[in-house]
This record gives sequence, C-alpha cells and structure tokens, in this order.
Amino acid sequence: MDEASSHPPIEPNTFDLILVGTGLAESIIAAAASSAGKNVIHLDPNPYYGSHFTSLSISDLTSFLNSHSTPPKSQSSTTSSDGLDYTVLDLTRRAVYSDVEISSFAPETLAEHSRSFNVDLGGPRVLFCADKAIDLILKSGANQYVEFKSIDASFVCDDNGKLWSVPDSRAAIFKDKSLSLTEKNQLMRFFKLVQQHLEASEGNGAEDRQNSMISEEDFETSFVEFLKKMRLPPKIKSIILYAIAMADYNQDDLELCKDVVKTKHGIERLALYHKSVGRFTNATGALIYPIYGQGELSQAFCRRAAVKGCIHVLRMPVIALLTDKESGQYKGVRLASGQDLFSDQLILDPTLTVPYPPDPLRETLEGLNLRDVKGKVARGICVTASSLKPDVFNFLVVYPPQSIFPEQSTSVRALQIGGSLAVCPSGMFILYFSALCDDAKQGKNLLRAAMNALLKIPVSENAESSSEVQNENADEKPTLLWSAMYIQELTTGQYDQLSTTSMPDGNIHYNDLLDGTVKLFRKMYPHVEFFPEATSPESIEDEGELSLES
Repeated sequence: MDEASSHPPIEPNTFDLILVGTGLAESIIAAAASSAGKNVIHLDPNPYYGSHFTSLSISDLTSFLNSHSTPPKSQSSTTSSDGLDYTVLDLTRRAVYSDVEISSFAPETLAEHSRSFNVDLGGPRVLFCADKAIDLILKSGANQYVEFKSIDASFVCDDNGKLWSVPDSRAAIFKDKSLSLTEKNQLMRFFKLVQQHLEASEGNGAEDRQNSMISEEDFETSFVEFLKKMRLPPKIKSIILYAIAMADYNQDDLELCKDVVKTKHGIERLALYHKSVGRFTNATGALIYPIYGQGELSQAFCRRAAVKGCIHVLRMPVIALLTDKESGQYKGVRLASGQDLFSDQLILDPTLTVPYPPDPLRETLEGLNLRDVKGKVARGICVTASSLKPDVFNFLVVYPPQSIFPEQSTSVRALQIGGSLAVCPSGMFILYFSALCDDAKQGKNLLRAAMNALLKIPVSENAESSSEVQNENADEKPTLLWSAMYIQELTTGQYDQLSTTSMPDGNIHYNDLLDGTVKLFRKMYPHVEFFPEATSPESIEDEGELSLES
C-alpha cells in the first residue's frame, strides 16, 4: 500500500481553491489567496516543495529529470463515475523535459557528500535587489522564511574568450582596470544621461517630463541603435546589452533577431540594475541569491500560506478531474487516495493534461491540452572542485551572441555558486548554464561550447585522481566532477476556470513569471487585493527587512 492510498481523508473536502504543484507561481497564489481569507488546499505528488522550481540532491534531480522526460504509457480511462452526478476524467502527465544527458566523473566523491547538494532544476536564476520578486517577498511576509547572499560579480565574455567585469557603480567604473580612460568617460556619460532621464521622467510636473533627456522617438527605436547613436564602443555596448539589459538574441542582426529590445525597455532594465545597487547595505552588487538554492522561494511562500490557513499535502498525486455531467463545468479533483475534493477554482501543474476528453467537453478542455509552447531552453549543470576564478566564488558570466562561435544566435548565461551559499560542499562549486534554442541539437551545441570554454572535461567517466592533480595548478581550468544537460519546453500559463501556470522561462530573473502570476490571481479574484497591505499590529510585525548575509 503506497502513502497516497493510506492517507487519511482530508477534511473539509470543499475549498475555494485547489492548487496542484508547489512551483513558485502556485505557491505565491496559495499565499495570496490564503491571506485574502480563501479556503485553500495545496497538493503535490512529490515529497518536497518546488515542483519545476525546486532544488534537489544530485540523485533526486537525476530521478526527476529521467521520470519527467519519459511520456507516460498510453492507457484508456480507468476511473469510474458510476452512480455519481459528475464525470471523472483521467489526468496524465506530459513530458516537458527531453534529451537528458547525465555524466558522473567522480562518483565516489559525490556519494560521500550526497546530502550536501541543493541543485536548482530551473537555473541559472538570480534576483535583482530592486526587482518585483524582492518587493513581493517583503510585502507578503515571506522574507521571514528565506535568506539571501550577494552575487560577488558579473562578467561578459568577448570574442577572444576574455572575461570583462560588469561595472555596477561610479566607483566600480573608476576602479576597473580593464576599461581605458576613454571608455570610463563614455560609460560615465551614458549612465549620467540615463540617470537624468529617470529623474525627469519620475517627476510629477509637465516640465519634468518635457526635460526628459531621451526623446519619445528614441524610446521606440531599437536599443542597439540608440547605443550606437551615443557612440559607445563595441565592448561597452556588449556589456550594456547582454550583461545589464539581459538581451537574449543578437541585437546587431535586427532582421533575424527574434526579440528586439527597444530603447524604452533597455532603459527600464538599466534603471532596475541601477536601483538594485545599494538598495541593501550589505549587498555588494545588484544581484542576490537565496541560501540553500532557488527552491527556498517556493517553500517560503508555502510557509506563508500555511500561517494563513492553507492546507498542504505532499506525496499526493491528483489522478482525475471531476466535471458536471450536464454542464461540463469543473467541480473538483480525485486524489490517488481515492478521495474526491471539490472547489470553485483549480490551478494545475503545467505538465498535467486530460488525454481522453469526451466530445461534449473537448472544447472546454482544449486549452488545457493545447498549451502554447513558446520555444525551448537548454539547461546545463556542472559540479567542479575549484572556482573558475580563484578570487571570486559566486558570479554570473554572460556569453553574448557570436562570442563563442560565429553561428551563436542567442546569449548563453552561466552562474557559478559556491559552498558559502549552502548548495554544495565547501570547496566545490555548481555552474548553471542556459540558452534559448529552437531544438535540442542547437541548444546542446551552445551549452557544450560554453562548458568547453570554461572547464576541463575528463575523457573518461571516472577521473577523480586526475582532477586532483589538475586542480593543483591555479592556471588550469576546473575539472568537471558531474554534469547534466537537458532541454525544457517553455509553456505559458492558461487562465480559465481550469488554470495552469507557466514552466520556468529562459530569463535570469522572475519578473515575467510574477506578471503572469498576478494576472492569474486577478482573473480568479478580480475584486480581491493581491497581498493586502498590513493593517493589524500582528501583520505589521510580519513585514521587515530582507535577511541578507554579508
């Protein structure tokens, strides 16, 4: 008898909202709905929180990727609705991961430290100190349950493989020895122009807006053309476009570029970067990362939801939907334990679908089965025994388009996180890679090129002794101990009585995901405030500063 079938009945069995999957979006909505007084139950088939936003041990991550990259076997409906006033429709999970490749080059070393890894499934991911995610964490009170630490530095790679530091303040620009005096002056003048524009645009009067230093015409042009107009040299332009504005595609090829960054959006991203620097006194730069991994964010919101009355049940798969026999309207879900739960609203994990909807309900469930796939992202994870840079441990590296090889059309991002953030044993490091791609071949070629540029890849799958010798030489590239590569679908959420959330996107941040989460909440509850401001003394005490280790 499995855990689900032996689970005692859940009381009550009727809720305002049922959520399936404890991903970040579902966890935020659970906390928001519970804070608004809704009766909420939050279910997950896994023994841990986070779903596709989780942080796992190496063995659990391997099991997750292998199980979620295999389509379930075709089967006919097995649930029964005899004697009930509702129809029972089987749910199944579709594969959103593919082309999984996992290699272990030091199995004994990894096994010895197996409990010390918290590896992000949806990395690389960081938070800007001034972005929407941090504002929401503070407003919701989830800051009580998660701690952060600064990312030490950011770098951008040029065509020759050289890493250039990304300056994040006036002082950093002056101290940066990689910039010439002319480049420093050009960068300072540009940042001053942006600052003057932001100050004018944030003014309340018409005169302030008229004095804006950037015209409306420039705002609607491509950002790359605006940077050329400012006569910025290629190196500075690359830093601004790809390491600060975080452009995904080659902005110099506007005809083939799939996502041209307009000046308006480029300035907004510069403003976010500028506001992030110095927001928290013990943050050394613009970027921070949660201690114990990105999975802590989902857990923090789940804990906040629990404080507000949400019921959480892990290890509980949802196996079927319940719909009204006459109208076809959603009524509830059936659990693996055999119990039926009912609710007004339902939010499903993005992998769940109804394989055999009956004809009367085919149109109702069409949106659930035909989700909008926006492309793919290739993700890679590497464990090394030494840092890429001997004096910096936690940092971001951006490879702009064409910096690794001429056919590279998208940026590749790499994030190194060390043991000081409690994601791996002391002395080891985790490297996360990602790149948007059209197919698995293109995506893996991008990841392999970036990995080969940074790491020494062992020839055999057992290179513990050789890696120790190589790492004695500080000039050598770090040797790989373990790696994973996989392709993940980029699916968007659906907003209806049966709603689904999005898979992790290809961004380095969570801002787009949060926009979709707020949109879904407001569609469900148009007259309910999304995390109301604290009014009682108890609620006010819940809000506070961000816990940030120096």
